[in-house]
Amino acid sequence: MQKNNKIDVSKTNDHIVNWLKSYAVNAKVDGFVVGISGGVDSAVTSTLCAQTGLKVLCIEMPIHQDPRQVNRGKEHIEQLKSRFDNVSNTVADLTSTFETFKSAVPETEDLAKLNLSLANTRARLRMTTLYYFAGIHSLLVAGTGNKVEDFGVGFYTKYGDGGVDLSPIADLMKSDVYALGEYLKIPESILNAAPTDGLFGDDRTDEDQLGASYDELEWAMLAHEAGKNSDDFTGREQIVFDIYKRLNTANHHKMNPIPVCEIPSLLKQ
Repeated sequence: MQKNNKIDVSKTNDHIVNWLKSYAVNAKVDGFVVGISGGVDSAVTSTLCAQTGLKVLCIEMPIHQDPRQVNRGKEHIEQLKSRFDNVSNTVADLTSTFETFKSAVPETEDLAKLNLSLANTRARLRMTTLYYFAGIHSLLVAGTGNKVEDFGVGFYTKYGDGGVDLSPIADLMKSDVYALGEYLKIPESILNAAPTDGLFGDDRTDEDQLGASYDELEWAMLAHEAGKNSDDFTGREQIVFDIYKRLNTANHHKMNPIPVCEIPSLLKQ
């Protein structure tokens, strides 16, 4: 499978930092709030935000979280605070909030739908929390989604981690994010960890959920953009391409603008 072309990490870093600072200044806000998960996307995003010199508030929002994810997040935050004096942090433990929500809504015997709905609920509780802190501190919510997730397979929660004010890394493939992570010297524990959304309270990885690695999905995204179809491939390549197409099609509702029922002018008398 053909690899994604490498970015110029230094120039890309400077470009994103300048874009972030310009946007925040024009919006007349004081900086950014970033949800820290212990993953590479949030680590890179928060480091990019920190380089603007504006306020950066890193929020940990555990909900029955795997201790390994929590520890990686804490390691990153401590490293970031030691490098940038404009970075602060806080913890909003949402576990009891999540449990209260569960007790207030009915369950269903369809466990697959139940587990997915609750996973999405975790993401939406976190979005609400980020906007609370953004509101009281005059900050923008910085999104942490990359290009494959946001515009390829739609691997995010609508109005959850997809609910943000701006998306600094959404035009970067996952491999680009890793390259930036190495350049920015984020902790090795994060760079070496298997990507996971951490929404199910277990050790499943993104690859477990998607059925393909990010390298494979990048390849499929580029092949799709080049006009290829499933019949152009065999074996694993065909399997991965079909996975990409299925997810891309199923999640268009996340990527496209909300449909609006337009009323014909002749009805507006």
